Amino acid sequence: MPSRKAEGDGIVDAIAVKDGMSTSGREPVKTFVVRGTRFEVAEKYTLIKAVGKGAYGVVCSCRDVETGRKVAVKKVEDAIVDATDAKRTLREIKLLRFLNHENIIALVDIQPPATYENFTDVYEITELMDTDLHQIIRSKQPLTEDHFMYFMYQLFCSLKYLHSAGVWHRDLKPGNLLVNRDCDLKLCDFGLARFVGEGTAAETQMTEYVVTRWYRAPELILTRNYSEAIDIWAAGCILAEMLGRKPIFPGKDYMDQISKIIAVIGTPPESDMGHVTGKRAKTYIKGLGDLPTKAWSSLYPQASELALDLLNRCLTFDPTKRITATEALAHPYFEKYHDEEDEPSCSEKFSLDFEFEKSGEDLSLDDWRELVWQEVCHFHPECRDATP
Repeated sequence: MPSRKAEGDGIVDAIAVKDGMSTSGREPVKTFVVRGTRFEVAEKYTLIKAVGKGAYGVVCSCRDVETGRKVAVKKVEDAIVDATDAKRTLREIKLLRFLNHENIIALVDIQPPATYENFTDVYEITELMDTDLHQIIRSKQPLTEDHFMYFMYQLFCSLKYLHSAGVWHRDLKPGNLLVNRDCDLKLCDFGLARFVGEGTAAETQMTEYVVTRWYRAPELILTRNYSEAIDIWAAGCILAEMLGRKPIFPGKDYMDQISKIIAVIGTPPESDMGHVTGKRAKTYIKGLGDLPTKAWSSLYPQASELALDLLNRCLTFDPTKRITATEALAHPYFEKYHDEEDEPSCSEKFSLDFEFEKSGEDLSLDDWRELVWQEVCHFHPECRDATP
């Protein structure tokens, strides 16, 4: 039978195609279609509605009839038919199992497949939130200083914990900040996250394909050396987007992105260019001319002085001069909420057996399947016997 309509959509986009159970495979499943994607989940999950569809999966909400709890079910289709997608999926699962913070989405379950041999799709089951910050910003809902303050406070709490674990999110944007009706916020989508092992240099040369362009720190565009400060830049972009109800740096391409950044923060002095070593990058910035810094109050005249000061400290060209998450929490802007005892760091660095990060190129698809299967078995020990 059709589900309830998805909120905001004028169409029914989640349909239960079998109310009964299918017994093909190891355990009974329910089958339904969400935005054109076929879901097969445990019998205990009842479809509520479609939630969203992105580049890496389709998400619907379900109710666990055994506990009454509502959950989000993300299907990552064909997650184990390509090494890149398999690595992304495995990294996210391992990170979510490791991280334990009230402002980071909790992984509840990994749905076992019908058979090990046909294990290509991955179902990640997490806490369910009502919406995300992107939807709130683009809505007509009035936003006040209290909203900005509380959302940003929770974001920096999650970043303090994350960075203390040696983890960089690398894809912060409003759509990855989930929110409920009480304005509680949780960070999600760790597929592009990276971790820095103990003894490793804080700045590491890494891939450039990180962070949605509008939220990219300038060092991600101009150099491949970067640190956790890229998350702080993205947080500043998010604060600006809430203040202005539109993205602050909507670049059309990488070079236009830099142009839009420099047009606001001004041409950086030579003393702030030490991390930019490439001749072409330096030449491009110089070619933009000697641009002045725009006053934040001219861009966001309704914002408080403290909000603009925090914004300025986040959107600093030199990453070594950017505020840290811990420093941000102690900023006067958050005086109403700041309490170190409620702002924990992670008790240990994230350093799981991520050998595949180094030797991933040598792994076969069967190897990837086995690695993800081990994560399934963490939630379902009974599945260990199903491994060939």
